[in-house]
Amino acid sequence: MAQLKHPIQEAERYLQNARKLLSEKAEKDGDFYNDGKYVKMAGNTAWNGVLVALDAVLGVRENLKKGQRLDFKDYQAAIVKKDSKMNKYLLNAYDLLHKSLGYDGVTDYHVVQKSLNHAKIIIDWAKQNYTAKPL
Repeated sequence: MAQLKHPIQEAERYLQNARKLLSEKAEKDGDFYNDGKYVKMAGNTAWNGVLVALDAVLGVRENLKKGQRLDFKDYQAAIVKKDSKMNKYLLNAYDLLHKSLGYDGVTDYHVVQKSLNHAKIIIDWAKQNYTAKPL
């Protein structure tokens, strides 16, 4: 039987995998990555790590009605209630990781690094605010 992973460790693993994709596959050349495909994959991977961390802390999935789909606004509303200062990081992570990297494949090295930094800040915040729930 597979051992259940700590959700924050899982979120950190997503971020680590995003960094690995960039370093091993995206081919950095000066201030840009050459392969937008891997930048997109890394952006989506890091964004999913952010969502895993937020799910562990905010409990937004627990409040959904059957058949209801999660929306970014659900995360935003929940984070504003818990720590309004984190909303700016969430908005930037969404815009940069999910939209700019994940959809558009922005290959600018500095934008990519800033995006990953926002993900790390959110995951670190989640780690500080995580309280384990009994199984």
